[in-house]
Amino acid sequence: MRVFVTGATGFIGTAVVSELLSAGHTVLGLARSDAGEQALKRLGAEVHRGELLDLDSLAAGARASDGVIHLAFIHDFHDYARSIEADRSAIQALARALEGSGKPFVGTSGTALLAQGRTGVETDAPPTEGHVHPRVVAEGLVLGAARRGVRASLVRLAPTVHGRGDHQFVPFLIEVARRKGVAAYIGDGSNRWPAVHRLDAARLFRLALEKGLVGSRFHGVAEEGIPMRAIAETIGQGLGVPVRGISADQAAAHFDWMAMFAGIDNPTSSALTRDALGWKPEHPGLLSDLRESGYFVS
Repeated sequence: MRVFVTGATGFIGTAVVSELLSAGHTVLGLARSDAGEQALKRLGAEVHRGELLDLDSLAAGARASDGVIHLAFIHDFHDYARSIEADRSAIQALARALEGSGKPFVGTSGTALLAQGRTGVETDAPPTEGHVHPRVVAEGLVLGAARRGVRASLVRLAPTVHGRGDHQFVPFLIEVARRKGVAAYIGDGSNRWPAVHRLDAARLFRLALEKGLVGSRFHGVAEEGIPMRAIAETIGQGLGVPVRGISADQAAAHFDWMAMFAGIDNPTSSALTRDALGWKPEHPGLLSDLRESGYFVS
């Protein structure tokens, strides 16, 4: 299968590209720069020049392929509304290009969209009343493509996708702890983050592309919920700094934009995903990975 991958040069995307190639697929990866193009070529992928905001380019890449995995997202949490709108427009462009084709279209969402404080499962729809996560609409757009002759499915990723080369949430927590001299958690730190290794996540995307039934939601979760206090304690040990709880009122000043994620309680199951796709995570868990994968090397 020739697979168009957006976000192909990113932390998760490069793992997905390698996973697809190792399984015998051909990959057409989206690259917006010369450096990205060369990185994809080194992996053995074909290159499609363009960017997330170039909707015509996205549509052309989708039409030139047998399936699409959409990973790209502009991670600008200081202008999150713009990031959300760009993602929605990209999904709509890809879905229109695939309409009536029966081709697989695997979108990306997050478990953080689900109701907090109880274990989320794949059949759960995100809340639509009260506090509604801004990415809920994007999730609906992906699955809505199923009504237009597209084999659309969705992978909800844990907020922590970890592994060597990670530059996302946990490295930000580490940098905050290094800068402020304390590894903090909110309240008693009992709120939980699910987690998955990037290589396990990559395998899940491939399986969703190959085997996912139309309209399916899959959970990229290897560990259902790690208490934030345990994450902070591991960071404190790694940096040699004290660990302490802070109040919810102090969170924004301490964590900046990360405060909205640091306080979520997001335990999530992937039991249905494992049963449906035969997915079995094999790589180290988050706390082991933190200790062993160079997270504390400055």
